[in-house]
Amino acid sequence: MADSESEHNNIHRDFYIPTYILAPNASSNSLRLPDVPTCPVLVFVNTKSGGQLGGELLRTFRHLLNKYQVFDLGEEAPDSVLRRLYLNIERLKGNGDQFAAEIEERMRIIVAGGDGTAGWLLGVVSDLKLSQPPPIATVPLGTGNNLPFAFGWGKKNPGTDLNSVISFLKQVMNAKEMKMDSWHILMRMRAPKVGSCDPVAPLELPHSLHAFHRVSPSDELNVEGFHTFRGGFWNYFSMGMDAQVSYAFHSERKMNPDKFKNQLVNQSSYLKLGCTQGWFFAPLVHPSSKNIAQLTKVKIMKKLGEWQDLHIPPSVRSIVCLNLPSFSGGLNPWGTPNSNKSRYRDLTPPFVDDGLLEVVGFRDAWHGLVLLAPKGHGTRLAQAHGIRFEFHKGTANHTFMRIDGEPWKQPLPENDDTVVVEISHLGQVKMLATHDCRAKSIYDPSSQFSHDADEVDSDEENSVNEERRKFGAADTFKIPDEVDVSSLS
Repeated sequence: MADSESEHNNIHRDFYIPTYILAPNASSNSLRLPDVPTCPVLVFVNTKSGGQLGGELLRTFRHLLNKYQVFDLGEEAPDSVLRRLYLNIERLKGNGDQFAAEIEERMRIIVAGGDGTAGWLLGVVSDLKLSQPPPIATVPLGTGNNLPFAFGWGKKNPGTDLNSVISFLKQVMNAKEMKMDSWHILMRMRAPKVGSCDPVAPLELPHSLHAFHRVSPSDELNVEGFHTFRGGFWNYFSMGMDAQVSYAFHSERKMNPDKFKNQLVNQSSYLKLGCTQGWFFAPLVHPSSKNIAQLTKVKIMKKLGEWQDLHIPPSVRSIVCLNLPSFSGGLNPWGTPNSNKSRYRDLTPPFVDDGLLEVVGFRDAWHGLVLLAPKGHGTRLAQAHGIRFEFHKGTANHTFMRIDGEPWKQPLPENDDTVVVEISHLGQVKMLATHDCRAKSIYDPSSQFSHDADEVDSDEENSVNEERRKFGAADTFKIPDEVDVSSLS
């Protein structure tokens, strides 16, 4: 009993945030601790993720911590929470409250959910432009859990009991900070003839893509009916058959949610869909008109401001633009290029903060299975600061795309229209990593590579179009009433 009470006191000492910091109307006399907590945390939980695990995790965190520092994403969006909290902290600091200033400086965020949920939080924190943005730890509650796995938090759904959560909190306190590149995506296309474009896209696009406004006046696509959608990703953008399988999985889960409440069942269902969608037998059932080279013209930016064509082998049916060495449940499609490849093709290992995307191609699922080998990798196409896909009228009327686990069916031009998807670098976010972290930093002393980034104006944000300055997560993203938050897992 004494040990349990001592443990609870330690949790309060290390992680507890007083209510007056969290709620603007609370009395400043409400449980003020004698010392600033070592590691004050805000916890966001997608209660629909992981079957029943999300709800159980929420209850355990609220039992251990102040219930006002643990948030159910199904009840309140993170941008609303963070705006309220940081405005209150600024008010308290203005009144000379040093305790609040210390809380802000030491703050860390925990987000429990799938990769889509984690991306939502990352987008909001990036868009709010906080003076001291808190680093983020991720609890793996989704199916793939690529983001948590890359930073050492594992890929299996966690325990939800008191001991498991206490153990996780201690890991958060001891975790190191790492910076990770953020990638901005712009999609320009003709909007559907029905439905409003603002603030939620009429297409069934991912939650991380948001309608912005009419294409900017300086753009060649500034014609009647064209609109811009913007968003961000931190792990990957993919297009082709892998996204098609993912879309089939998400569609099936949306129609039969009760069948997808177990991570192992989800992974088994995913594999079966890979077979039924023809991913394993692509040369036989997949028309060549849907091969990447037939679908789109691809340009990459090796040097800032300079676009060049990228040759795509005709057999490639899936293309992946990677930021992290974790894809499809923790696999590393880029691998580590040997010294010859590094020298003659100017290729480097996949660093998460070098301002480069790794672009990889796959022919079919059998090609993907090569990743299970110790030195297996996909077809390395390029490393680039940006990538641009241009779609014109062709034999296919749609393709499938995916960003950070969220797939969609993308209509392609039927007349003389153009669809453009452009990906560019937009800053960095702070992540928390354990000692099992797989993500590598270009600035790690153990790295044998050096990276001389092109010089960029320190006021870079002011030099880019308004549409590129943010992801839109904190400005325009609202979950419609009819959308189940479980689709973010």
